Amino acid sequence: MTREPPEPSASRRTSAARLWEPLAAFIGREEALGRMAEARGPWIAGLYEFLRFGMKQGWACLFGGLMVALLIGTHLFYPKGAALARYDFLTLAALFIQAMLLWSRMETLEEAKVILVFHVVGTAMELFKTSAGSWIYPEAGFLRIGGVPLFTGFMYACVGSYIARAWRLFDFRFTHHPGVPAMMVLSIAIYVNFFSHHYLYDVRYMLFLATAVLFGRTFVYFKVWRVYRRMPLLLGFLLVSCFIYLAENVGTFTGTWLYPNQYAAWALVSPAKLGSWFLLMIISYSMVAAINGVGPAASPDPAASMHGGRARQPAPPEAAS
Repeated sequence: MTREPPEPSASRRTSAARLWEPLAAFIGREEALGRMAEARGPWIAGLYEFLRFGMKQGWACLFGGLMVALLIGTHLFYPKGAALARYDFLTLAALFIQAMLLWSRMETLEEAKVILVFHVVGTAMELFKTSAGSWIYPEAGFLRIGGVPLFTGFMYACVGSYIARAWRLFDFRFTHHPGVPAMMVLSIAIYVNFFSHHYLYDVRYMLFLATAVLFGRTFVYFKVWRVYRRMPLLLGFLLVSCFIYLAENVGTFTGTWLYPNQYAAWALVSPAKLGSWFLLMIISYSMVAAINGVGPAASPDPAASMHGGRARQPAPPEAAS
């Protein structure tokens, strides 16, 4: 469910290695719990796998979950009139979280690259959208560019961080996956439309259609426990977009950013934003896919066979590099 802890040095354990000791103990207990659930029959084993899926998802959402917790916590408890503005505190907290994840090796350098790139891409879009009046950041702060606090880039990066971490934790494999060049062309078109629709025709419905054509046959295989499960990748994009939409409602409810219809009183974010997040998911996913080097793959028989009353792991499809 998690990465194996590093081997301690024969002479001296580092601070980072000591941090993994409680995790190693948890892994041992978790494996014993899994064997116990498996021995009690398929229903208990299925429940255990469901719980394991939730725990892996929570682990993949670590960065995003911490950022959402910070939005809520600072909204409720951050002192009014503090010398350090709330937005600046959020920026420094995001930097600290990122540094700790890298130091403890809970996050890889490859995942950090995704976060950095998406931070830049997200901040550029924020600068344009706030200047166009799409939304505002109503509080003061020093660490900002124009009307955009610097922590906002980390909010976009949470999406890339989740995808990169989930890819590793669930050992993603694919069938009929489109190539990276095609995904990049679609991502550039989506990104350009986020700007151009203010002046030209909004082509998002054409982009939805192009996404459906490109990923319509793609299945993602993910390993929760013993066997690989599968689902249409488009469905995965939609489900993640729904969770991002919920997180955006948290952001506006805490007053961190506001849409024009929320200036007088808070209201739910327009469901139309769900489509925007779906398209933004394609950009984020394409960045991670480019770093991981996926491409079209042959389609195997996905059915998990049974052997001796226990599920035997099927040979997963290989992602072409």
